[in-house]
Amino acid sequence: MPQNEHIELFQKRYGRRLDYYEKKRKKEAREPHKRSAVAKKLIGLKAKLYAKKRHSEKITMKKTIQQHSERTNKHKVEEEAAPGAIPAYLLDREQTSRAKVLSNTIKQKRKEKAGKWEVPLPKVRPIAEDEMFRVMRSGKRQKKSWKRMITKATFVGPGFTRKPPKYERFIRPSGLRFTKAHVTHPELKCTFQLDILGVKKNPNGPMYSSLGVLTKGTVIEVNVSELGLVTPGGKVVWGKYAQITNNPENDGCVNGVLLV
Repeated sequence: MPQNEHIELFQKRYGRRLDYYEKKRKKEAREPHKRSAVAKKLIGLKAKLYAKKRHSEKITMKKTIQQHSERTNKHKVEEEAAPGAIPAYLLDREQTSRAKVLSNTIKQKRKEKAGKWEVPLPKVRPIAEDEMFRVMRSGKRQKKSWKRMITKATFVGPGFTRKPPKYERFIRPSGLRFTKAHVTHPELKCTFQLDILGVKKNPNGPMYSSLGVLTKGTVIEVNVSELGLVTPGGKVVWGKYAQITNNPENDGCVNGVLLV
């Protein structure tokens, strides 16, 4: 008998321990946790090599699973086209007008998403950070200077609550907060006082848009439900975009032109 086979021989004669399979199952269940713990602790070149090894293991595992699943897959048999059938690209020719309206709406939505509109003021003067913010000193001896006060007009929503003074970085003075705008309709040549719903895009940067800063050239969303505008589908338009055409901090009001 060759050496080192005494364990196998013992197993053949007397069988395994009673809790062997339970212990084995638990050990296998612990394996992924151990692997993840090792992966977290490894750094440098060892970590790279380990990640590469695991990556290749995962790929082989996925491939084997795919091979097994392919056997049970039921593929649809392609039916032959009936004689005189219209090809797919000619089927929607009759509904061109509806499709055109839909495509225009989709284009409009894409423009809105990208933040590109035909605006009355395509270029505005960029505002420096020193002009936009004033440094507020805080702390017991006024040594800390991480707070900023916004010197321009701002918009905050109806449910806005200030943070505690200890944690508030950007202070928006209540005297410079606006909720309404005087918006001119370019086709009707009329001006309406409308509620501001939100700041869509500030030309100076996304930070000012999120803070709700209203400067010249900012695109805002206004509530036009009072004007009775409707879509081609017959739905009432709730909100529309407008561009600010004045300097609200100087004039004390927000004037703008509706983007039709």
